[in-house]
Amino acid sequence: MTMARDLLIGGKNTPAAKGRTTTDVTPYTGQAFATVAAAEPEDVTAAVDAAQARFEGWAELDPFARRKIFVAAADELERRGDEAVALIAAETGGLSGSARFNVARAADILRELAGSITAPLGEVLTSHEAGTLSMAMRAPMGVVAALAPWNAPLILGVRAAAAPLAAGNTVVLKPSEEAPLMSGLFIADVMRDAGLPDGVLNVVTNDPADASTIVETLISDERVRAVNFTGSSGVGRIIASLAGRHLKPAVLELGGKNSIIVLEDGDVDYAVAATAFAAYSNAGQVCMSCDRILVHESRAREFTEKFLAKVSTLSTGTPQDPAAKVGPMINPAAAQRVSRLVTDAVASGAELLAGGGEPDGAIHPVTVFTDMPKQAQLFYAETFGPVCSIDTFGSEEEAIAKANDTEYGLTAGVITENATRGLQVALRLQTGIVHINDQTLGDEPQVPFGGFKASGVGRFGGRWSSEAFSNTRWITIATRHVNAKFRI
Repeated sequence: MTMARDLLIGGKNTPAAKGRTTTDVTPYTGQAFATVAAAEPEDVTAAVDAAQARFEGWAELDPFARRKIFVAAADELERRGDEAVALIAAETGGLSGSARFNVARAADILRELAGSITAPLGEVLTSHEAGTLSMAMRAPMGVVAALAPWNAPLILGVRAAAAPLAAGNTVVLKPSEEAPLMSGLFIADVMRDAGLPDGVLNVVTNDPADASTIVETLISDERVRAVNFTGSSGVGRIIASLAGRHLKPAVLELGGKNSIIVLEDGDVDYAVAATAFAAYSNAGQVCMSCDRILVHESRAREFTEKFLAKVSTLSTGTPQDPAAKVGPMINPAAAQRVSRLVTDAVASGAELLAGGGEPDGAIHPVTVFTDMPKQAQLFYAETFGPVCSIDTFGSEEEAIAKANDTEYGLTAGVITENATRGLQVALRLQTGIVHINDQTLGDEPQVPFGGFKASGVGRFGGRWSSEAFSNTRWITIATRHVNAKFRI
């Protein structure tokens, strides 16, 4: 029996205005897992109505009371960890290790945001006017539209909703059509059970065919004052265009074509473990996944042999298979998309070292290339699947040029035993994030997370989230009359 969920508007489970629903499918079985309400534009407006009505009360609520809710939500999420793991497996095909990491990191985000609620929100400025107290103060924006993805549904869904909530805003959350429960409704359940007042967080689910209409209705509502979106760069451009048309700030965390550079002084065994983890975790469906492994030519043979040996141990399977190291993709269509990229790469002259072949439903084989030519689509396209390519370089200049040869700029890794040398390389990489002597997968709730170029605009995390979802105001208090300046 499939579960059924309505929209969440003003704290009430609300059917869509026209009673429509859409099906949520388990990727590796094709079976219906749940049905959720398919919103209409009038449902979006109702959700914004509810968020607007609760904004002033939420913004003015005692910050210690708001902080208590966030701490309770983290505890509640951990208490429901087993339930979350089972739901992630059913809804997105995520393996147990990835799902449990989602739970732990999402709880970390909530606790970090709890601390931000009672952190300083401004500064005292100098003033040209004697006897005047001048201040820069941060204030909530209003209603924020939050658009969450499916690939790390708890981490990224919590981040999308809770970051603006912590800054004193109310939120209308539109979860991914591929994970409406885990990137939306489940999170709202946790926040509600932790004491979040009705209407502060509203959730609008939709049929995939209606996505553009729902998003445009949400962003174009004049009461929505900011937007955040995590997803592909193609969709991010559309979101940015809509937000810009309505003069609203947007925080966009988008795709990546991420490289790990293995310098000649790097530990090869360590590099193999690091790059395999970065390339194949969550079936490569992470914006931070490593698509390109750049290895110094003096270590390339050793690295490749050991990397292929490691890859041979990465068995694919479903969440029910305890031996599975690489799980299914989000749906068979995604696996076929990656398969077409692999076929094109082979036809373009790339050398296939492992994998390839047809997907088994949503499961794509773990795949490795070398000698990827620039005319192959995979050279520049974000793979977002369990595929990577090994390339070589002879100098740091060449490695840096190859890593930067992409429209993206999210993250990178530099494997070296010389941290100073690693830093010199890192400073020349055109990415928002670099991990020295580590790989590309890395996110913590207190750091400025985001990229350059087509990888996005703005930053999540720590004080950067507070800045992204609040307005800066200049306030002055004249402690004595300033008649002398009124020269008229």
